[in-house]
Amino acid sequence: MALTADQVRWVAHLARLELTDGQIEVMARQLSAVIDYVDQLQQVDTEGVEPLAHPFLLHNVFRSDESAPSLPVDEALANAPDRRGDFYSVPAVLE
Repeated sequence: MALTADQVRWVAHLARLELTDGQIEVMARQLSAVIDYVDQLQQVDTEGVEPLAHPFLLHNVFRSDESAPSLPVDEALANAPDRRGDFYSVPAVLE
């Protein structure tokens, strides 16, 4: 399936991308190739194949969630460039 330049422009607009005409041509070819590949994958017979979330049989591999003592505030903020009480102070980024 070949995408048109207008379709690529619309996708670029949705992604907030500014593309030149040359880039639109390249993107049209590349996106068309991706769509063709997805179409090819949809033709594969998956009857009887169970869906899976992970290729390995893994069970809970996380450590147990147990509370532990934290760093003292003074030690945690020892290298803070600007400290206000028990917090880091950062410059405002509002306009």
